[in-house]
Amino acid sequence: MAYQGTHFNEYNRYSDEDNFEEQEEEEIDQMAEIEKKESGFKLFGLYDVSDVKAEDPGMKRYINLDQKLVVKSCGRIREKFSRGRINILEIFANLIGIAGHRGKKHKIQVGWKAGKYSQNMRIVLDCLKIIEEKTKQNPVQVLVTALENAAPRDGVTVIEYGGARYPQAVDISPLRRVTMTLRTIVQGSYDKSFNKKAKIEEALADEIIKAYNKEADSYAMQKKNDSEKQADSAR
Repeated sequence: MAYQGTHFNEYNRYSDEDNFEEQEEEEIDQMAEIEKKESGFKLFGLYDVSDVKAEDPGMKRYINLDQKLVVKSCGRIREKFSRGRINILEIFANLIGIAGHRGKKHKIQVGWKAGKYSQNMRIVLDCLKIIEEKTKQNPVQVLVTALENAAPRDGVTVIEYGGARYPQAVDISPLRRVTMTLRTIVQGSYDKSFNKKAKIEEALADEIIKAYNKEADSYAMQKKNDSEKQADSAR
């Protein structure tokens, strides 16, 4: 009888181990299904950005492509160098509202849509839709590649030495390259659409596609070439 009891206890132990292994396998399968669902989540429910890649090693840290239904941080991210935590499309929409000054005039050039988040984001989405129709590619990837192509690497600052002021070539930081390029894209698009027949979303799409193809008549590409030429002459 003792032998039979021992044999029965060993049988129960082996059956419990088998059940535990089956539960582990089921949990692993469930986690895999959850990961598949998360990887299939799309930005705005429209664009899959899982395959979108930034090739520039410096700028890729500040090109945020978190997949969300609504990209709106409500100004909560305000720490230094925290732009990398804000989605690139939200920065794009904010710059459409107020793109900033040009040159040394420190004059706000555009501010007609300041604070109108829904209108600014609608312009961004319409722009991405036009890009997708024209290029037959993922519009977010087109935007990221256009940013990398049109971002200047060198700039010019002014140093004072012995009472005289001299231009000095400097390297532009990756964060400034991202925001500066988005700003020039918006400003060039406003030039082509304000008091013109073209709409702002059409002008933005045209500017981004030209920067994506590295065309010379792109406003952002012209600004990049000018900045790098000035830096070469100031070395």
